[in-house]
Amino acid sequence: MNWSKKLLNVPVVGAITKRLASMKVNHDAIDIAKHFTQFLKPEIANTAELRDEVFRIRHNVYCEELAYEKVKNGGKEQDEFDVHSLFAMIKHKPSNTYTSCVRMVTSANESELLPIEKYCPNAIQNEELHPSNFPRHEIAEISRLAVKADFRRRKIDKFKGSAVGTINEPTYSETELRCFPFIAIGLYMVGASISIKTGVKHVYVMMEPRLARSLRFVGINFIQLGKAIDYHGLRAPYYINSSIFMKNLSPGFKYLYKEIEREIGKNLT
Repeated sequence: MNWSKKLLNVPVVGAITKRLASMKVNHDAIDIAKHFTQFLKPEIANTAELRDEVFRIRHNVYCEELAYEKVKNGGKEQDEFDVHSLFAMIKHKPSNTYTSCVRMVTSANESELLPIEKYCPNAIQNEELHPSNFPRHEIAEISRLAVKADFRRRKIDKFKGSAVGTINEPTYSETELRCFPFIAIGLYMVGASISIKTGVKHVYVMMEPRLARSLRFVGINFIQLGKAIDYHGLRAPYYINSSIFMKNLSPGFKYLYKEIEREIGKNLT
């Protein structure tokens, strides 16, 4: 089967939400997890070459497509937080192509602020869960999540948010289509796996409220820390820890998480 020619339309910002709301959570999620691992593979970007691939994906999405940042010579998008971050990608096995990336910004001391602390300090209205309340080595932020256009939709994407987590109408084989809308979910699970394995206890993220609502359908229940603000679109600050993540994750998607965790554990150093 020519996976790149097979067409099937699935509406997704609403797509992930509607799909998850209607699925038989345990059975269908396990089925999706099996297809996910058949076609997609999470990897830690633990070499200079792989990190350059992360920066190229980010440049393609954040600079060329969304114009959140200026186009840079060399085609790599990097910033000050990369020096204290861990990076991961998800590879499409049949084409040996990286589909997406995410980073976990860590902090060893007060000089290593999280992006949410530097750019959105007033957005966090929940004082109890403010990052300043915890030891620096126990906090981190999921950041710079990016999904390449080829793994969202081949035509012009009407929903720019899909580039940073909301995949819309991919054009692949019917079997692959079942797992592609969950690439973003997979990236958040990669982030969870990295945080648990590295001893991070408190994780933050700025995301669209509708994406947060979609993630709740699989049991990823981020706690909203404040109102949505205009930050590369309408986004709000969210918090999660390993206890909340594991407690609420639906049984079917725990299967997917365990598969992702197993892969991440192979090359996380």
